Amino acid sequence: MENLKLVDANHDIPAIMAALGRAARQTAHALSLASTAAKNNALYAAAQKIRARAGDILAANQRDMADAKAKDTPPAFLDRLALDAKRVEAMAKGLEDIAALPDPVGRLLARFERPNGLIIERVATPLGVIGVIFESRPAVAADAGALCLKAGNAVILRGGSESFHSVALIHQCLVDGLRAAGLPAAAIALVPVKDRAAVGEMLAGLGGNLDVIVPRGGKGLVARVQAEARVPVFAHLEGINHVYVDGDADLAKTLSIVRNSKLRRTGICGAAETLLVDHACATTHLAPLVKMLLDEGCAVRGDAATQAADPRVSPAAEADWATEYLDAIIAVRVVDGLDGAIAHIETYGSHHTDCIVTENAAKAERFLHEIDSAIVLHNASTQFADGGEFGFGAEIGIATGRMHARGPVGLEQLTSFKYRVHGTGQIRP
Repeated sequence: MENLKLVDANHDIPAIMAALGRAARQTAHALSLASTAAKNNALYAAAQKIRARAGDILAANQRDMADAKAKDTPPAFLDRLALDAKRVEAMAKGLEDIAALPDPVGRLLARFERPNGLIIERVATPLGVIGVIFESRPAVAADAGALCLKAGNAVILRGGSESFHSVALIHQCLVDGLRAAGLPAAAIALVPVKDRAAVGEMLAGLGGNLDVIVPRGGKGLVARVQAEARVPVFAHLEGINHVYVDGDADLAKTLSIVRNSKLRRTGICGAAETLLVDHACATTHLAPLVKMLLDEGCAVRGDAATQAADPRVSPAAEADWATEYLDAIIAVRVVDGLDGAIAHIETYGSHHTDCIVTENAAKAERFLHEIDSAIVLHNASTQFADGGEFGFGAEIGIATGRMHARGPVGLEQLTSFKYRVHGTGQIRP
């Protein structure tokens, strides 16, 4: 890991982090002026490096996995941490996909002329320096580094201790790509210490050198970031996602959507955690849905109607309706039509991702209009809550706030704008 100088807790962490912040700020201006070709060349070169060093990355990941298993880490967490040849290739392909996207910097967002002849343009600009704090998933380093670079931002990555060795190798590939393209290595920085004090320094803003923070991890991490950060945060606290099965839902389609939404990958933020079934179709749809979930190894916690549908269902407690399981567990409730579903989601949801399954266009339109979540779907799996699936190449996270960025945070959301005003000598009366 020749490009990463690891330090221990005996070092002056505030000084180390302050130096990272200063270097990132100095780099951000140059990066904002970098050509599209240079940024793309860096991404293509980094993708080649990841492929060339796939064996080293997998070996580092095996070291991380062994450490995590020794600590009795839950299976869902291990799934997020694990890399294999397919996931490493997906990382490399993701960098190339981002390179192929249009450069968001310099986009003309609006142009208008005032009565006095002034021409005003709104133009996209980078945010500046972005801090990304993440836990188990090593691929976040590649996605976040690439997206920030393409959007002209410097980035400081702080991976979790559980993915430390995997992330170090991935970061090295990104830095090699920067150097191959003639861009400054500090454009994608990695915090070289496991000590959590480094997170505190980032939350404090690194002396004014950090412009925004993106946390990617569990509820504890995100809650701390949102509570303590002195700079803007793009984040979601929980993904309490719902699938509502309307009375006009097709059963075969519903079974497929629910299965995928819950079980494709249970440990990701787009996984469904609650299934709501309209009482109008409960006699035909509830039992097959519950049976499918149980037969495929998913524990079901349900209300009285759901328990009556299958003796294997456990009683749902009040807390289950507000729980992000990130595991093969789902809460199931029968509701009184669309009104009941909307009321439940607004009461217990986290404004992340919610889906309606129905063949009734009017009901679908009402659901999409009234549910105030970052992502709402009609007849599609909640696991499409992903920047790559949106055509963004990748995502740096999912945001559920209402300011600036919402939903998958991709290239467009990693830019701000400025106004350029063209005059011919106008003065203000």
